[in-house]
Order: sequence, then structure tokens, then C-alpha cells
Amino acid sequence: MSFQLGDYVLVLDEDLSGIVKALNDDMVSIETDEGFELDFPSDALVKHKQDKMLRQNAFSYDNLNKIVSEKEQSAKRKSIKVKSKDRFEPTMEVDLHINQLVKSAKSMSNHDILTLQLDTARRQLEFAITKRIQKVVFIHGVGEGVLKVELEYLFGRYDNIKFYDANYQKYGLGATEVYIYQKG
Repeated sequence: MSFQLGDYVLVLDEDLSGIVKALNDDMVSIETDEGFELDFPSDALVKHKQDKMLRQNAFSYDNLNKIVSEKEQSAKRKSIKVKSKDRFEPTMEVDLHINQLVKSAKSMSNHDILTLQLDTARRQLEFAITKRIQKVVFIHGVGEGVLKVELEYLFGRYDNIKFYDANYQKYGLGATEVYIYQKG
């Protein structure tokens, strides 16, 4: 499939989309909706028929007022019913993927990345303990398993927690759930 600069594309097998910023042989550089610039092979992308003007004007002042009023109307009409299994879902998720922690990891070594991820996990775990949050899911991804092993070592140093693989249907194999025992 041929792409042009400015095309809006979706990434196959990932929940990413963005605008084509550069073309280089079989590689396409896109700027995601979140502002990250990523490279993908052209066969991993598909054009989306979203109009450029529509995207730019989707959050104009008039549209925002209309959307807010529609949300308020629908919120008044229906009450939210929580499924019994959803009541026991974790109240806090911590995504440790490096692209969620820093804008660009290009200048970071693997050691720097792992250290940042572990420091973030430790800080978030301490936060959850002080705020008396009982369940936290740490999303680490599958990869080679280095981060998962290091997280298990970190969690093993705490007496008041237990940890196990998170819900497979929701996270696959790439997440660990931590249950924090509350004192008194």
C-alpha cells in the first residue's frame, strides 16, 4: 500500500494510529495521536478514512459544549451498574512500558531503562501502600522476562503483599497483580 505525507494510518496488531510524517523505502514514520514519532514497515499500516479537517476541528469550542451537554444528559438518564466481577478489579494500574514513562528512550541504555522502570514500580507501590490501595496491576509486557523477574524480586522484599499473574483475559501474560494487606 502506498502512503503519502499527511495520511492518517492505523497500526495493525497494535492500538496505535497517527499521521504519516516521513517515508523511507519500506519504512513509514508516523506521529501518533499521543505525539510520539514511531517507525513501522509499510505492510504493518493501513490507511484510515478519517478526514484531516474533521480531526483538527473535532474539539472546537462549539463541539466541546455539544459533547459535554450530551454526556451530562446521558449521565442523568442512566445509572451505572457495576458487574459483580468488576467490583474486584484492581483500582490502580501502572504501565511500565518505557514509552509510557519517557518521551524518547533513544539515548537510554537497557540498564537505564530497567532502572527507571523499577524505580517507577517501587514509587507506585509505596504510593499504593500509603494511600491504602489494595490492588495494583503492574503492566510490564512479555518481552524476555527480565523486568518481570526484577519486579518479583522487588515485591518479594515486602512482607505485607502477595503478587501473582494478573487477569489473563484483560492483560495476557504481560502483567503482575499485587495485593496489599492492610494493617488495622
